Amino acid sequence: MILLWLWGGPSHVDSFDMKPHAPVEYRGPYAPVSTSVPGVQICEMLPKLAQRAHRYSIIRSLHHTSNDHGIAGTIGLTGTDTGAISLSGQTMAGSLQPAFGGVVSRVLGPSPQMPRFMTLGGHLHQGKRAIAGEGGGQLGTLHDPFRLDYAPEHGVQIPNLDLIDGLSPNGLDSRERLLAAVDALSARLERSEIMNRMDQFYQQAFSLLTDNRAREVFDLKREAEAVRRRYGRFRFGQCCLLARRLIEGGARFVQVNWSSHVEPVEDTGDGGWDMHDRYFQQFQDRHAWMLDQAASALLDDLDERGMLDDTVVVAVGEFGRTPKINGKSGRDHWNQCYSGLIAGGGLRPGQVIGESDKLAGHPIVRPLTPADLFATALHQIGIGTTQLTSNGLTPLGSPIEELI
Repeated sequence: MILLWLWGGPSHVDSFDMKPHAPVEYRGPYAPVSTSVPGVQICEMLPKLAQRAHRYSIIRSLHHTSNDHGIAGTIGLTGTDTGAISLSGQTMAGSLQPAFGGVVSRVLGPSPQMPRFMTLGGHLHQGKRAIAGEGGGQLGTLHDPFRLDYAPEHGVQIPNLDLIDGLSPNGLDSRERLLAAVDALSARLERSEIMNRMDQFYQQAFSLLTDNRAREVFDLKREAEAVRRRYGRFRFGQCCLLARRLIEGGARFVQVNWSSHVEPVEDTGDGGWDMHDRYFQQFQDRHAWMLDQAASALLDDLDERGMLDDTVVVAVGEFGRTPKINGKSGRDHWNQCYSGLIAGGGLRPGQVIGESDKLAGHPIVRPLTPADLFATALHQIGIGTTQLTSNGLTPLGSPIEELI
């Protein structure tokens, strides 16, 4: 499964649920265009995705209970707000649940060759506060994601290995001897659960650096230049390409973070979707074409390689934006109705599931939650109620029958 996590909350009204007959202060400056599915229209700023609508389905009736980035992010990644942390620092009641990638990691079990759950991008923040719900939650750190990232000026980066001082491909043999000596000494001591988990992390990190096949997976230079240009020579595009390579290499849940911060570059962020002002200028200058190019290339590439039928792709943020444009030519947070895309994995494509009201403010047909969306995705990779309960996990949401 590949999750394209559109952190900051893209506007559904300006992408996949346009309202061309609404008053101008609601509908915005863009026109809808027809797609490859008769009767389905999306924003004119997403022409490549419009041509590929037969490969995915649109859900136009997502909703949940919070317009706080931190809480909404936890809901979007875990299916519930328990243990979520708000911008003000308030922690919601209940135990923090595992992210959907952590669920996949737990049910499928560890793999020595490639982590089951991988995230491309740094820890998610709103303001300077990290959100909760990106990892294993109550399952523990063993089911946290293994993190990679891509920077155009440096290539693929492995931030996790920064935790191991001095670890690099050079001198690994001596590092291995050192770890063996430390292990021999530590074997005399009573070992805690944390130490056991740390040992597994060291082993996996070492394996990823020393295994030729794993290193080849991380090496985007092995891709033809035409393929890299097809995805786009920018961070999100190259991360989508890397996600495809990781799935080929044995990862089973890859989360591609659009950004680490919700704020756009102009607001001291790193390009997030939280554009309370100048939304339309920023959307057309950066966000729209980047999403259009990268997501379309991913769908095409997976299909051409015969991988799309076996790989679920989800593109969604933590919420949408207000139907009414504010006084700063932007849109504010809106959790009461928003859209997402889902493709692949044997799901029925070319559909629109759910419907919003005439202003895209509330669902009026088939209201659905993030838990429903991911229950559907998990179902398609063989994780249902039986697999969840046998691993001590509580099923959340219900698979969307129209898609299965």
